[in-house]
Amino acid sequence: MTDAPSTSANAATYALLLDRVFENCIRSIEDLSVDELNHLPHAQANSIGFDIWHVARTIDNVLFFVFDRETPLWLREGYNDRFALPKVAQGTGMSTEDARSLRFPDPALFLDYVRALRDASVPRVAAMTDEYLAEAVLLKPWGECSRSEHIGQVLIAHGNSHLGKASLARTLLGHEDLGF
Repeated sequence: MTDAPSTSANAATYALLLDRVFENCIRSIEDLSVDELNHLPHAQANSIGFDIWHVARTIDNVLFFVFDRETPLWLREGYNDRFALPKVAQGTGMSTEDARSLRFPDPALFLDYVRALRDASVPRVAAMTDEYLAEAVLLKPWGECSRSEHIGQVLIAHGNSHLGKASLARTLLGHEDLGF
């Protein structure tokens, strides 16, 4: 009898950091009105709704579809239909005009998706093994890298860059920033 691979200490760290990304996504929008969620602060800037949607959809697509060819939560639960938002697009490569034209639902409804995704994603990452994390996968437009690198760069670092935009946009609306 062989032992099953154990989960990774790296996976535990990634799960913790990913949970923080989700916590900041929630904090970014939980006290906003629909108009504030969709506010466009500058001619070249996207709404807070776009930035949080992009972070969540990227996590959903990468963890479920790119890593394991499973249907993302977005489609499994029909959030695209509920919110009248793109079925497949997640914002990557989207024109500024298209990104700025998206309208996001009431923040309380939108948070249903973010929280459900958090509940599905954080334990999934925490359960990953070193072998699984080391395996290379292709993620467009980033290229082929280990799952570990994709989690660190695309989900966490890239996600936090969008959270920084949301934090600034919150202050322009008179709300507290996210404190990071």
